[in-house]
Amino acid sequence: MNLPAALLLSLLAAAPDTAIRPTEVIRPFNGRNLDGLVTWLREEKHEDPRGVFTVQNGMLHISGDGLGYIRTKDRYRDYHLVLEFRWGGKTWGKRVERSRDSGVIVHCVQPDGSYAGIFMAGIEAQMIEGGTADFIVCSGKRADGSPIVSSLTAETTKDRDGESVWHPGGQRVTIHGGRVNWYGRDPDWKDVVGYRGREDLENPLGQWNRLEVICDGRRIENRLNGVKANEGFDADPSSGQILIQTELAEVFVRRFELWPLGKAPKTPAGWKDSSPH
Repeated sequence: MNLPAALLLSLLAAAPDTAIRPTEVIRPFNGRNLDGLVTWLREEKHEDPRGVFTVQNGMLHISGDGLGYIRTKDRYRDYHLVLEFRWGGKTWGKRVERSRDSGVIVHCVQPDGSYAGIFMAGIEAQMIEGGTADFIVCSGKRADGSPIVSSLTAETTKDRDGESVWHPGGQRVTIHGGRVNWYGRDPDWKDVVGYRGREDLENPLGQWNRLEVICDGRRIENRLNGVKANEGFDADPSSGQILIQTELAEVFVRRFELWPLGKAPKTPAGWKDSSPH
């Protein structure tokens, strides 16, 4: 039986959410192989002929040679994500001389490539030199062309250039696309490789960083190296798959964990990683 698209969408909206709520730590990346994960590249779809996503010395290595992502097969809700990453030295294509760029998109909505044919619709915790912990809201389209509307509300102020910056107690704005910058993003930020701002929380190139994304119902909080850097409310959707982007910059990931809310190990403010690179 073929149901009208509007009726089908309403039935899907009313269906119970089967996303997993962690009761113990879940490690989507097991450190040995890519089992439990799915890759997607803009041109090759689910094939990865260039080995953009591999495992090296127990780490997830993202070469950056392409646009796309690696994602969980399962859908999740209400978790504390801990991602430890560091940039590699390689950049590619049109971003050879631009800031190293990647990101984590949570609450992803199928199909693969639903956001611009490259990523999935959802809410991104940005990873970019000088802008890690920004929010980017990614709306998209389903296979039939119907819209996937993502949204997030944040308390903000405007910077010198009129961009929205997270500011607790500020004006509440709801966005369905675009970004909310983390509180200390340098207003003089430039899209150049190696960029560092005056107040950056990110550690220098070659050192590990800990990005935490806390998804608690419809609230999302981004922390970087132990510091709360951004917060949003009324997230829609509030569950889904989780992806890590490849966006023409090399990235290493050694920790990708989902903890039950309130159970994640505490990260000291000003966290500095002293282990070997």
